[in-house]
Amino acid sequence: MAQRILVAKVGLDGHDRGVKVVARMLRDAGFEVIYTGLFQTPDTVAAAAIDEDVDAIGLSMLSGAHMTLAPRVVQKLRDRGADIPVIVGGIIPVPDVPKLREAGVAGVITPGSTAEEVIAMVRAVIDQHIAQGRV
Repeated sequence: MAQRILVAKVGLDGHDRGVKVVARMLRDAGFEVIYTGLFQTPDTVAAAAIDEDVDAIGLSMLSGAHMTLAPRVVQKLRDRGADIPVIVGGIIPVPDVPKLREAGVAGVITPGSTAEEVIAMVRAVIDQHIAQGRV
């Protein structure tokens, strides 16, 4: 059975070319991908992830709001009693990576990452989540 990942654009970021490329690369790598579209809220992402019973959530963040919105998605999942790993990709400054990890983000994909690195990150995050018995 293919692993399922929900890919979302949270907030007012209207740039969707990159997230569509990532969604396609994940699909081509064997993942079942659910793309929520633009302008999602942390609540709608959490609800969709739970409804779709996904193995991970990928957030595409190009607006600079990653330090606000990504932790809110993690919190909305926790509020609903869900333990789904969240991976953030996009324009993420290196100094923000440890802060995002402290806020509960399971993985961060920075600019310049290759398709192979993105796929490996997603697989590693899901595998670690499973290994920890958090499924």
